[in-house]
Amino acid sequence: IKECKFRRSTPTVAEYCERWLLMQSAHIRSTTLNDYSSKVKNYIVKPLGHMYMAAVTADDVKLALVPASKKSNSVYRSVHMLYKAIFNSAVDSNIIDYSPCDRISAKGGKPQKDKDALSDEQIESLLSAIKGLPPYVFVMIGLYAGLRREEILALQWDSVHIETDTPYISVQRAWHVEHNRPVITTELKTKAAR
Repeated sequence: IKECKFRRSTPTVAEYCERWLLMQSAHIRSTTLNDYSSKVKNYIVKPLGHMYMAAVTADDVKLALVPASKKSNSVYRSVHMLYKAIFNSAVDSNIIDYSPCDRISAKGGKPQKDKDALSDEQIESLLSAIKGLPPYVFVMIGLYAGLRREEILALQWDSVHIETDTPYISVQRAWHVEHNRPVITTELKTKAAR
């Protein structure tokens, strides 16, 4: 009887993850939700979905994180963040008494290889190859203003300040795709982008 009561009152990891993703959908972009959903499915539900939330131990989470540790450290950190957020939400909702993720390190994954900037010769070669072609201005802005592709695609004249002593470009918008349609948003990836 006690076991039956436990099972009724405690959702499985798969059930709670589905509920958590639904709660997140109210305040995150659809592209972020898609990323979260994919990572939750592959790195949380796949290894632990059958378990009850209250039965998951720190060792279970550590073992489930092994596949993510073979990916880049940014993927590992993202999956780790999702584990913490999901289990902390379950604690806040009184579904479990404590999170098994509290003492699990966010350090893991393969370090990304350093990317070398283009040399002056490579820049000159690139620009001479595309001179007179439509992407020329796009590439120039990327090279000399340091903007990301998404920022260049959303650039409008109110962001270009050439009437000042030191001309500059302010990033106010970003372009991304939602449901196979281009969307320009004022939600930037980081505050530093502004």
